[in-house]
Amino acid sequence: MKPLYFILLLCFVTICKAQTTPFGEVDVADLQLSGCSFEKNADAEILFDVAKVTSNDWTGVTMVRHQRIKIFNERGLSAATIKLNYFTDVALGIVKDIEAATYNLVDGKIEKTVLDRKQIYQQKVSKGVRQYVLVFPGVKAGSVIEYKFKWLSSIQHNYPVWKFQNKLPTKYSEYDAAFKSLRALGLLKNINRPLSLDTVYLEKYPRHVWAMKDVPSYTLEPYMHSVEDNLQYIAFRRPNAFYTWNAVVRAMMNDEDFGKQLDVPLEGEAEIYKRANEFKTDIAKIEYIFNTVKNTIKWNKSTSWYTDEGIKKAWLKKTGNSAEVNLILYHLLKGGGLSPTLAIAGDREIAEIRLDDPGYDRLEKTLVQVPLDSTQFLTLDASQKYNRYNFTPIEFLEQNMLTINPKNGFNDIVKLRNQYQWLEVTFVDAAIKDDGKLIGTTQLSSSFYRKVNKMEQYDRGGEKEYLDDLKAGNTKLSITDYKRYGMDVDTLPLREEFKFDVEAAVTDGDYIYFNPNSFTGLALNPFLNEVRVSDIDFIYLNRYNISGHYKLPGGFKIDALPKQFTLAMADNSIIFKRLIGEMNGDIAVHYLINFNKTKFSHDEYEALYSFYKKMFELLNEQIVLKKVTKT
Repeated sequence: MKPLYFILLLCFVTICKAQTTPFGEVDVADLQLSGCSFEKNADAEILFDVAKVTSNDWTGVTMVRHQRIKIFNERGLSAATIKLNYFTDVALGIVKDIEAATYNLVDGKIEKTVLDRKQIYQQKVSKGVRQYVLVFPGVKAGSVIEYKFKWLSSIQHNYPVWKFQNKLPTKYSEYDAAFKSLRALGLLKNINRPLSLDTVYLEKYPRHVWAMKDVPSYTLEPYMHSVEDNLQYIAFRRPNAFYTWNAVVRAMMNDEDFGKQLDVPLEGEAEIYKRANEFKTDIAKIEYIFNTVKNTIKWNKSTSWYTDEGIKKAWLKKTGNSAEVNLILYHLLKGGGLSPTLAIAGDREIAEIRLDDPGYDRLEKTLVQVPLDSTQFLTLDASQKYNRYNFTPIEFLEQNMLTINPKNGFNDIVKLRNQYQWLEVTFVDAAIKDDGKLIGTTQLSSSFYRKVNKMEQYDRGGEKEYLDDLKAGNTKLSITDYKRYGMDVDTLPLREEFKFDVEAAVTDGDYIYFNPNSFTGLALNPFLNEVRVSDIDFIYLNRYNISGHYKLPGGFKIDALPKQFTLAMADNSIIFKRLIGEMNGDIAVHYLINFNKTKFSHDEYEALYSFYKKMFELLNEQIVLKKVTKT
C-alpha cells in the first residue's frame, strides 16, 4: 500500500501547488492578469480560496483559510472590503490571527502593503455574532489582495461549511479536512458541478479533499428562492450533543431576550383583556388584539428572532424590532385567553430553515401562530403595515418554520402551505386611431397578496415611480386621472382606474399592426436564459384574467386575428388560454392564465423556459387591420 499511498500523496501535492502559493508569495503574472478566463466582464476574481481543517479531542476544530483576489477594474474595488463573521462563544467558532496585504505592480516590481491590525474593526451582526471588517489599503485597478486567518471551535467535529461559490468567480476552491469518522459525522452536499478533486486518503486519519475549478459567480435569477441553498457547498451535521433542534429551542426559551420575555407584564394590558373578552368568538378576539398591536407598535425596520430592548420598553416607546412587536402580540393573545404558539422563519431570499441543519444561523424572524381547530391555525406578523390577521404573510408562504410551544417546549419543522389562488383582473377599453394611437381607459383589480404587493410598492416609491413601473418602460405611454380604491378595507380588492394614450400601433397608411398586451404585468418574459442554476419560487398562486375591447378606426377592417389557443405545462401546473374575436365590428380579447403550482426546481426549468417562450409569443402576437378600399 505504501507505493500507492506515495503516488496519491505526490499527485495531491502537485495539484495543490499548481493552484496555490503560500501567503506573501504573489506572482507577477497575477498582477498582470487582465481578466477572468471563464467569466467574461468579471470586475474581480478569487484566484484561490483554500482551507485546511484539523480536529482533536483537546482543542476541537481548527481551520486555516487563505484567499487571494485579483481586482480587474474600479468596479471591482468593493471586493477589497472583507467581512469575517464569528461567534462570541468559542464553542461555536471564533476568528484569530488575521493577516492581510495588498500587492501592486510598480515599475515592474511588486510592492506589498500590509494591513495594520489596528485598522481591522469589529461590528455586531446579530445575537452572539460579530464581524471583523478588513478594508485593504492601497487598492486600485490591477491590485491583488490576500488574507489569511484561523477559525477555531472548542467543539470536536464542529466543521465549518465550505462554499465553493461566491459573489465573485473563483478560479480554484479547496477544502482539505481530516476526519476521525466522516460517516459518523454526516455530509450535507449541494453540488451539481464537477469536482476537480475528491477523496484522498492519508495516513493516520482519513483526509477528504474537495476542490472545484472555474466556479462562476452566483447571480440573482428571476424568482430565485434562497441564495444560500442554490450555492455550491458542502456542510457537515453538527454533533448531536450540541446541535439538535431540541437543544436549540431549550437555549432559546432560557434566553433573556426571547423566552424570558414572554411573561413580562405590560402597562395597561388589563384594559385590552377586558375589551377582548367582550367579543363572542375567538376569531374576533384575535382580530382585535392583532390590530391593536399592529396599530400601536411601530416596527423600527429591524428584523430579528430575539428582542433588542425587551417587550416592556418597546410597548412604552411604541416602537420595536420585529421580535418585540410579535412577542408583545403573543403575550397579549395568551393573556386574552387564547393558546398562541411561536414560529421562527428564515429569510426567503437568503436561507431557509432546514430540518437536517439545526442551529441559529438561519433563524431570522419570530412570528405567532394561533390554532383555530385541530387542523387549522393562523400565522401572524404584526410588524408589517399591510399584514392581516387571517392571511399568512407573503414572505413566509411555502417556507419551513421552526414552531415552538412555550408551554411544553415541543418543537417541529413545518412548511406553511398556501392553497389559495389570488386574482389579477385587467380590463382595457380603447379606441384605435388611424394614426396608430390607442386612447382609452384601464381598470385593474388585485386581490389579497397581489393587493399587498402593489400597496407596498406604491408606498416605497410614491405614485410617480409606481406609474412608471406600470408603463413597463414605454416612453410613448401617458397615464392620467389615476385613482385607486379599496386600500383600507381588507376584504375588498385594490381597484385602480386611469386614462391612457399610447402610440401602440404601427401603421403604413394601408395597414395597422397592434399588440393588445397592455397593463397586464406581462410585458417582459423573465425567463430569457436557456440555462438556469437556481430553483424558481413564484411565492403564491396567481390567476390572470385579462380582457380588452378595442374600437376600430373608421375606414379600417380586421385583416388578421390571432387564433384561439390553449397552452399548458405537461402537469397542468400553468395553463394559458387566448380568445380573440370580432364583436359588433370591434375586437374583443381575453387571456386567462392559471398557476396551480408555486415552486419549480431547476431540473424543471427546460420545460418552464419553453412554456414561457411560447406564452409570450402568443401574448405579443399582433392584430392586423386593413384600410378599406373605396370602389
